[in-house]
Amino acid sequence: MEKVIQTLRRIDGEKRIPVLKMEIDYELLTLYDALQSNDKDQIFKSKKKLEQLRSEWILLEV
Repeated sequence: MEKVIQTLRRIDGEKRIPVLKMEIDYELLTLYDALQSNDKDQIFKSKKKLEQLRSEWILLEV
């Protein structure tokens, strides 16, 4: 049973990674725009979101 659960997690993770990459790209664009306009609030939000996405990616890669 444990092997079935691990396999399902791996498959779900493999499907999530491409979406996660797109989310990171979008958030990097948002951060870039915020940096260009010196929007400190959005800079903080984007950095926080990127940290969360990075953590999720690391968990999926393991």
